[in-house]
Parts: sequence; structure tokens; C-alpha cells
Amino acid sequence: MKGDVFMQIKIIGSHQCPDTLYALHVLAEKGYEVDFVDILGSHAGLKEYLTLRETDALYKDICGTQRLGIPCMILEDGTKTLSLKDCLK
Repeated sequence: MKGDVFMQIKIIGSHQCPDTLYALHVLAEKGYEVDFVDILGSHAGLKEYLTLRETDALYKDICGTQRLGIPCMILEDGTKTLSLKDCLK
């Protein structure tokens, strides 16, 4: 929450990922309104993640590695980040 306004954020990740769980916990604690896309919980969620990973420059350093690149956080203004710190500024 910034001021009295609840910030909305979309998180693409997995309940099986410790980093995703941590981000969900911190953002909920800070009062963010979270739209969570579980990439292992639905076919649509997985497709959304794969499309993002294959087409977005955010993943240029991730592709070709063993990293998944989750959680991915999409802010209200459309900014995408893999860093929780970027969300909390």
C-alpha cells in the first residue's frame, strides 16, 4: 500500500517455488492486492508464463540457463521485474 491506495501486482510463479512464496508473503504483508498466476496449477497459467519467457527481453539472461525466472512481477503500470525489491520502492 502506498499512502491509502492499495497497489495491484500480478505475480507469475509457483506455490512450489520458495522465492514465489516469499514474494507473495511480503507483498500481502505490505498490503498489495495480488493477482497470482500459478504456472503449475493451470494450463493457461503455464502458457502465459511460457509466452512471456519466450518473447520478453526481461528473460534474455535467463534463457539458456537452468533458472526459471520466477517469480515474475508485473506492476500496475505494466513494468515487469524479477526482483521483489523493484516492487517495494
